[in-house]
Amino acid sequence: MSTTPSPVAASIIGKATPRIDGPLKTTGTAEYAADFHFDRMVHAVPVTAAIGNGRIAKLDASAVESMPGVLLVLHHGNIGPLYRTVPGDDNATNSEVRSAFEDEVIRHWGQYVAVVVAETLEQASAGAAAVKVEYEAQTPNVNMKLGDYDGKRKSVSKRGDPDAAFASAPVKVDAVYNTPVETHNPIELHASVAVWDGDSVTMYETSQGVVNHRVVMAQTLGLPLENVRVITRFLGSGFGGKLFPWPHAAMAAVAARRLDRPVKLSVTRRMMFSSVGYRPHTEQHVKLGATREGKLLALRHDYLNNTSLLDDFDEGCGEATPHLYSVANLEVTSAQPRRNMGAPMWMRGPGAVPGLYALESAMNELADELKMDPLQFRLLNDAEKDESHDNIPFSSRHLRECYEVGAKKFGWERRTGGIGSMRREGKILGWGMGGASWVAIQLPCTATVEFCAKGRLCVRCGTQDIGTGTYTVFAQVLHEKTGVPLDRIDVILGDSGLPGGPMSGGSMVTGSVLDAIASGANNAIKRLQQIATSTDGSPLKGASLETVAFTGGRLHKKDQPSTDGAHFADILSAAKLARVSAEGKTTPTWEDPKSKGYSLHSFGAQFVEVEWDPEIARLRVSRVVSVIDGGRIINPKAAANQISGAVVMGVGMGLLEETVYDPRTGQPINGSLADYLVATCPDAPDIDVTFLDHPDPIMGEYGARGIAEIGLAGVAPAITAAVYHATGVRVRDLPVRIEDLLQSKIV
Repeated sequence: MSTTPSPVAASIIGKATPRIDGPLKTTGTAEYAADFHFDRMVHAVPVTAAIGNGRIAKLDASAVESMPGVLLVLHHGNIGPLYRTVPGDDNATNSEVRSAFEDEVIRHWGQYVAVVVAETLEQASAGAAAVKVEYEAQTPNVNMKLGDYDGKRKSVSKRGDPDAAFASAPVKVDAVYNTPVETHNPIELHASVAVWDGDSVTMYETSQGVVNHRVVMAQTLGLPLENVRVITRFLGSGFGGKLFPWPHAAMAAVAARRLDRPVKLSVTRRMMFSSVGYRPHTEQHVKLGATREGKLLALRHDYLNNTSLLDDFDEGCGEATPHLYSVANLEVTSAQPRRNMGAPMWMRGPGAVPGLYALESAMNELADELKMDPLQFRLLNDAEKDESHDNIPFSSRHLRECYEVGAKKFGWERRTGGIGSMRREGKILGWGMGGASWVAIQLPCTATVEFCAKGRLCVRCGTQDIGTGTYTVFAQVLHEKTGVPLDRIDVILGDSGLPGGPMSGGSMVTGSVLDAIASGANNAIKRLQQIATSTDGSPLKGASLETVAFTGGRLHKKDQPSTDGAHFADILSAAKLARVSAEGKTTPTWEDPKSKGYSLHSFGAQFVEVEWDPEIARLRVSRVVSVIDGGRIINPKAAANQISGAVVMGVGMGLLEETVYDPRTGQPINGSLADYLVATCPDAPDIDVTFLDHPDPIMGEYGARGIAEIGLAGVAPAITAAVYHATGVRVRDLPVRIEDLLQSKIV
C-alpha cells in the first residue's frame, strides 16, 4: 500500500493546533456533570454494603426519614420497577446486568443498598451514614489466585499444532504472568444530575457515550427513547470507566421523578473503587518455542481474568497475540473465574495492554534464552500478513519502521547485554523494549454541518470529548474543508439529541468522525453553491455549478480569485436564509467495501531506560522513547499529549498500581488516592514521542487511526525487561516491588 503523505499535509491537518476548548477549561467555565445546578435541586448519597457476600436481613431507614432535610430514602423495597437492558442489543450496552436494588443479595463490598436524598449534600451524607443495615454475611471470594480454575476455556484463535511444536522446539519459555486489579482514577468523579419535565428526563452525565447512555436509561427506566436526553459537555477523563451507565444514574433519575425536583448524585472516591469498574486481575500462561536461530515455532497464550458473579466480562488479553508475530503454530484461550467483586470494565488499552505485557515479556525472556538482541528477535519474527485471518494483508503496517526509528532515537546500538553492565553517574542502567498493537475500526457516525447568515460555521454530532481534543479535531477538519477561521467555528458535542456519534472508547472517535464531518461539509458547500447560482443579487447567479468554487469561506468562479466572489454569509443574506445545513456520514468498517480483506491495526514500539541505585534500593524509569504508527496524525500536539500520558500511566502499571482486597470483607483496602499509588509528576520520565504519520488508505479520507491507548501498550514489559537488565531480577507479577529488587546480586 502507498505511504505517500496526504495531499492535505500542508494544511491545518497535521498541524500542532492548541485546543479550542482550552480557555474554557483553564478559566473554570467548562461545565462538567457535577457543575450543573438547578433551582430546587437536592442531593443524593448512596448507602453501600459493608460486607462482600451475603444478603440484607433488615434495612431500617425510619429514623433517617425524620432527620433534618431528608426527603427520601430509596432501597429494594420501594424503588419500584427498574428494568434490565435487552440482551444482545449493541445499542444499549450497560455496565452491569443487574439493575439498582434489584434484589437483596450482596455480591460485592460497596454494592449500593440504598440512597438518601436531602436538601443539602451534608444532610444527605448524614442520612446515609445513619441508615441501619443488618446482614446475613458469608465470606467473600476475592482470591486473586486464578490458576486453580478448572472450568471450560474458550479457544479465541488457533492455527497449526502449538502443543506439538512447543514440545519439539529446541529453545523455549514457559512462564505465568500476573497483572493486578487496577482501578480507574480520573480526577473527575462520576456524577449524575437528573431533571424531569413531565414524562421526560434530561440527565447531565459523566459519560463516554451519550447516545448509548440514552438508550440504556430509556430501557432501564421503561421510557420511550424520545423521553430521555443525555448531556455530557466535558469530561475530566474516564479511562473507560465512564463508557457505560452505572446504577447510580438510574438511582438519581428515580429519585428526581419521585420528588419532582432535580437530583444530583456524585460518587465519592471511595465508591469509585467498588462501584464503577476496574481492570480485572489477569493470570496469563505463555509458552513460546523457537529454533536456535530465533525463528518462532510455537506460541500458546492461555489467559484468565476475574469477573463478577453476574457479569461475563472478558478482558480480551489475546487481542494482539494472533497477528503480531509470524508463527505457524498458535493458540489463544480464555476463561473468566467469578469473584465477589463488582463488574470489571474496560480500562485504557483493554485486552491488548495486559495481554501484551505477558506476550512481550515472554518474547524478551526468549530473546535472553537465545542470547539474541530482543530488537533483532522481533525483527526476525515480524509478521508481513495477518496469519490469524488467512494471511490477509494489513491495511498499513509499519511496525518494523517503529522498531528501527525507536532504536535509533534511543541509542539502542550502545546497549550491552550483560546484567548490570551499563552504568551512569553511580547508577546502574537497564534498557528494555516492547512492541505494541491496537485495533483500528471506524464506527458509525453522523454529523451535521451548518453555515449561518452571521458568518459562523457550526458542526453538531452526538459524540463527546473525553479530554483528548475531539472539539479541536472537528474544528480542524472544518477549517481545512472551508477555510473558515477556527474562531468562527462552533463545535457542538455531548448531547444525545444530536446526530448519532461514537462512544469515546477504543481510540476510535477521531478515525470515525472525520469522514462524517468532511462529507457533511462537502454536502453543505454543494447546497451553498446551488443557492449562489440561483439567487437574485448573487454575483454567481446563472453560473453553472461546475464553475463555482468555495475557498476561504467565499464562493467564486474557478477561473477567478476568491476575492472576486462573495462570502457565504452574503449569499445566505441575499437568499433571505438564516442558515443552510447538510448531513454527512461515516460508513462503519464492517460495511465499508474498501476494508474487506484487510486487517486494520495501529502499531508501536516502546524503548525504556531505568536507573537502579542498589545502595538505597531506588528504581526509577528515567527515559522512554515511544514510536507510533497510527495512520495520519490530525493534531500532533494533542496526539503527543495522549501518548505521553499513556506512557506515564504505563509507569504506574509497571511500578505502582494495584488494588488490594481484604479477604475477610472484600473491601478494597487501599481505596483512596492516599493509598492507591498512581504515577505523578516526580514519576514521569523524559518522554520522546514520534509519529510515523503514514496515512492508512483504508481508514477513510484522512487515513487516521486511533492512538490514545496504544501509547500504554508495551510500556510495562519494556520496564520489566529493563529491570532485569539492570538488576538480574525477573519480575513476572506486576507491579515491580522493592521486595523483588532486594533479591538483586548486582552492586
